[in-house]
Amino acid sequence: MAKSKKKLEAHSSGTIPKTLTGISGLDEVTLGGLPSGRPTLICGDAGCGKTLFSIEFIVKGALYYNEPGVFMAFEEKAEELKANVAPLGFDLEQLEKDKKIKLDYVHIDRSEIEETGEYDLEGLFIRLGYAIDSIGAKRVVLDTIENLFSGLRNAAVLRAEIRRLFQFLKSKGVTAIITGERGGNRLTRQGLEEYVSDCVILLDHRITNQISTRRLRIVKYRGSFHGTNEYPFLIDDEGISVLPVTSLMLNHEVSSKNLSSGIPALDKMLGNSGFFKGSSILVSGTAGTGKTSITATFANSACLHGEKCLFFAFEESPKQIIRNMRSIGIDLQKHVTEGCLEFYASRPTLYGLEMHLVAIHKAIKKFKPSVVVLDPITNLITIGSVSEVKTMLVRLIDFLQAEQITVMFTALTFNNMVNEQTDEGISSLVDAWLLIKDIESNGERNRGLYIMKSRGMKHSNQIREFVITDQGLNLVDVYLTEDGVLTGSAREARMLLEQTGEVIHAQAVSRKDRELERKRKILESKIESLKSEYESAEEELNKVYVEEALKKQIMGETLSKIADMRRGNTDSKEKNINKKRNK
Repeated sequence: MAKSKKKLEAHSSGTIPKTLTGISGLDEVTLGGLPSGRPTLICGDAGCGKTLFSIEFIVKGALYYNEPGVFMAFEEKAEELKANVAPLGFDLEQLEKDKKIKLDYVHIDRSEIEETGEYDLEGLFIRLGYAIDSIGAKRVVLDTIENLFSGLRNAAVLRAEIRRLFQFLKSKGVTAIITGERGGNRLTRQGLEEYVSDCVILLDHRITNQISTRRLRIVKYRGSFHGTNEYPFLIDDEGISVLPVTSLMLNHEVSSKNLSSGIPALDKMLGNSGFFKGSSILVSGTAGTGKTSITATFANSACLHGEKCLFFAFEESPKQIIRNMRSIGIDLQKHVTEGCLEFYASRPTLYGLEMHLVAIHKAIKKFKPSVVVLDPITNLITIGSVSEVKTMLVRLIDFLQAEQITVMFTALTFNNMVNEQTDEGISSLVDAWLLIKDIESNGERNRGLYIMKSRGMKHSNQIREFVITDQGLNLVDVYLTEDGVLTGSAREARMLLEQTGEVIHAQAVSRKDRELERKRKILESKIESLKSEYESAEEELNKVYVEEALKKQIMGETLSKIADMRRGNTDSKEKNINKKRNK
């Protein structure tokens, strides 16, 4: 609360002093709260929430800002007020005992009020002044002003008395709220209060297509800038919540950290990183393509990594989602029990679009998740047009990005065209867009997943077959043939055919290898035989050469001997004979 107060004081710097109301969202719209020490008029039709608005202003001031308050009612008694706001957790009885607030009921008898210039509010001023001084009140509520001036018909007197009342409140230095009923074509019954008030807030409760919507608009605010649009607000068991949907600016921080999709193959298609934290992701496809399974896998992965996830379901109950996800091996109940996963389930027709936006905003503020899932957003078209849904989602995405919350939407497409109306309406808003398409061939239906866009990261441009198994989700590798991408049984048949061909080819190659091996061995055997024949021939030739040489040597010696004998060289003969003997 202190951090929020400092932020709002920064907004209101340079303007008149302001008092924080403590009402969720209103202080952002008013850029700091209501004008301090001045009266504010809250007007609207019956049932729009004027009294509750005022009570919450008093209670929050006493509880959060140590500013005691006086609530003076002209219609409901104190006991009735206490009983009416008790379901909201406001214990007015205890606050009154602690002298933090004071409840006062003033009965106005119309028969005693005459249309004269002697109409005097001094008695009321004394009573109100005493109540203020008794607890040191800083805040005052008068509910409702019509009962106080219902007997007056003189416009001049009426205007003078209203001005006197407002001047009295200013003189006491209190921040005041005065409630008033709306007139026919005017903001109030008298048509004067809005001119005298420094701040005028109009509450509206309208019914469109049998759906209730509450809206708030700041009609005027003297001395201060403020939001001028209509803002939806919600009344529930915690009081009033206003969503400043159009005061958001495109100045939020961004993160470069990544968050896994829970599907490893999809993370790989996203550059091995997953999605950026704080980004928005759209998953669209026809019925039965597995959109909820993807979101549940994403939520499961986030919880496993220590992130808190808030799952908004507009089609199935939480128990139904938990049961269905068990069939693909995901136990969401474990995360619910551990407190890191929470479901918010409602039919779209429960509120109008703006009320859904406020409810989502409030649930996120309460649970403080880092991951949000909305499944499916197309169901919201039943309570609004595509353009209205887009406007709502623009506001929601801006809020989530400002809070650095990663959000995943699912959208139902009603045909196989990529540019289906819903996708056209919101695909430009998101950071990443996954499209799941039916692929029908060979008498069966399969799924193909595309990454249509992923801002800020490199991603695959291929189509992948999306498979849902009892072990979770998977993306099968791309299988291209001359006939295109094959899926399902056609893919399995082609793979089997190719595997069979590979086996046959391997066998053929093996047979040829064995034949070549046999031929090699035969050739080696022949080479060995020829080598042996060559060596035998070579040996025979060498033998002939040796014998011839020996013959030549013997013939030479014989001829020499004969020559010696013819010359009568007996001595030499005897010498040779003796040498032989000696040997």
